[in-house]
Amino acid sequence: MLAIDILKWPGMNQAFLFSFFITSGLALVTIPYGKRRPVGTPTSWGEAILGATYTFFVMFLAFGVVPHQLIDHIDKNLGWRKDKLLFGPGGILKPKHLGGSFPMDVSYEALRDIVVVGLHVYFVALMIYVMVAWQKRGEKAVKAIETSTYGRPLVRKN
Repeated sequence: MLAIDILKWPGMNQAFLFSFFITSGLALVTIPYGKRRPVGTPTSWGEAILGATYTFFVMFLAFGVVPHQLIDHIDKNLGWRKDKLLFGPGGILKPKHLGGSFPMDVSYEALRDIVVVGLHVYFVALMIYVMVAWQKRGEKAVKAIETSTYGRPLVRKN
């Protein structure tokens, strides 16, 4: 039987993966907490400070630690440097001065930066999702009132 350790594959980094999943989990854990907390409950000073500290910690992880771990892994383990050019599949990104048809040089460092921007976009979208879920935690779906063929609401008077 062949044992495969997926954490030894190229491109896998335990520090990045751990920080990414922990940060995503810490952000998403506020949704079940928000469903438990009744809307309109007054917030004490201590709860506000604790919530602000938690939010700051999650955002510090999301926009500081996780991108740093990815950049560190790409630079040290994968060797994506500025002098290493990206040619793409079939050489479609090969620059003109090297005999290709692409008008500019694309380095692996530029690809790294694009990946890090995508990571930031993911965390911004996750933060927006969590904040919208927190704001809508007490809303219930309103049933549509049945209307007549003329568009007026059908309301029965007792």
